[in-house]
Amino acid sequence: MAPGTAAGPAPVPAAADDGEQSLARLEAGLDALESAAVSDRRPWWRIVLSRLLPPAVALAAIVLVWDVLVWAHVRSGEIMLPGPGDVWNSLVAEWGPSRIGAAVWDSVYRAAIGFTASVLIGTVLGLLIARIAPLRAAVQPLLSGLQNLPSVAWVPIGIIWFGVSPATIYTVVLLGAVPSIAVGLIDGLDRVPPIYLRVGRNLGARGLDSVRFVLIPAALPGYVSGMKQGWAFAWRSLMAAELIAISPQLGPGVGQVMKFAQENLDLPLALGSIIIILIIGIGINQLFFAPLERRLLRTRGLSRS
Repeated sequence: MAPGTAAGPAPVPAAADDGEQSLARLEAGLDALESAAVSDRRPWWRIVLSRLLPPAVALAAIVLVWDVLVWAHVRSGEIMLPGPGDVWNSLVAEWGPSRIGAAVWDSVYRAAIGFTASVLIGTVLGLLIARIAPLRAAVQPLLSGLQNLPSVAWVPIGIIWFGVSPATIYTVVLLGAVPSIAVGLIDGLDRVPPIYLRVGRNLGARGLDSVRFVLIPAALPGYVSGMKQGWAFAWRSLMAAELIAISPQLGPGVGQVMKFAQENLDLPLALGSIIIILIIGIGINQLFFAPLERRLLRTRGLSRS
């Protein structure tokens, strides 16, 4: 350096400037993503509206088409298609004489007992089949076949074996629901990465602890799907059993109300019974399984909302 020349600041390398700019852009991008996530959060009333409005619109469309068919005087022989108002009036009028309220309670109670037993049996069966290879080779094809067998086919066999008794009802429900729950759990366990078990063993999770803390939590998506399908089969099987196995000792049931409507050619009451069956089935799904699935997806980072 020549004498008398002032030493200036060392020049900053261009690469350093580019690195700082890249970090700044990355930080700004992350901030933008965070703020976007916050701004995308909708108020609770919008969430509720978005979930209730589509089914309400679909229901209104169904009622409108139904009214059009009634207005067009659709009939089968001498029996006219009743309108929504006729069905409602029939349900209100027969709520006491036909014991529809007691029938609904008895059907829901039987479904709850049968489904709970099906979950317990299906869970144990699914765990055994998934973990024991010879048992899997022998039993899993049978479970798949039972899933495809109509539940109503078990009703005559149950009546022959147990008579017209609660044992027949619960047997039909179990045979309808257990295969779906077991198969769902098996499918969920098949998707558990083997490294999960190794990590669990290293942390001391062995035997039942491995099942409780590793296998079941990891297999929850398939397990919940199996339970959801199992509930559908349990409810459908119960209605088939109640429709065929009728006895005073069984008490009322929605299926028996449908049989009563058939014997009396009461089409409004029959349609009302179908609506009750749909409401209960959809209600259980929306109140229990839908929130469970949403929570499961949210905890695993798979939820869109």
